[in-house]
Amino acid sequence: MPAKTEGSKQKAAARAPGKASTFDLSIYGVAPYKPKRNEKYMSEAQLQHFRTILENWKKELMEEVDRTIHHLRDEAGNLPDSNDRASLETEFGLELKTRDRERKLLRKIDAALERINQGTYGYCEKTGEEIGLGRLEARPIATMSVEAQERYEQTERHFGDH
Repeated sequence: MPAKTEGSKQKAAARAPGKASTFDLSIYGVAPYKPKRNEKYMSEAQLQHFRTILENWKKELMEEVDRTIHHLRDEAGNLPDSNDRASLETEFGLELKTRDRERKLLRKIDAALERINQGTYGYCEKTGEEIGLGRLEARPIATMSVEAQERYEQTERHFGDH
């Protein structure tokens, strides 16, 4: 009997009941979209797929905000030790910075949901070309195609140096 290869061991482990797959490709609880043959780009099914991803992502971020509020409220007691107080203030500062980044991300998620409603989601805001399912799976809030994004970043680097 031939020895099992590493790949076949992983496949067997993925199929084994009660065993988690080595690679979970789901995005916020949603499996990657598999387009049907000759399916129109940004079909209703695709739009619903990305709407679900964005809404799940938004829900997860909002839950983090709630946890932060409760954590700050619960931990903000008067600590007599100045080192403990300083550590707690540093922790709160980092947590608030993270939440600020997430607040900006929530605005981008809302903008993407609005583009879905307007029928412009999935198309580059600079060129009007398709962004592509793969890029949107990787970054559901993307507003530019890879090429347009690269041109934008090159321009930023070029003019940012002067």
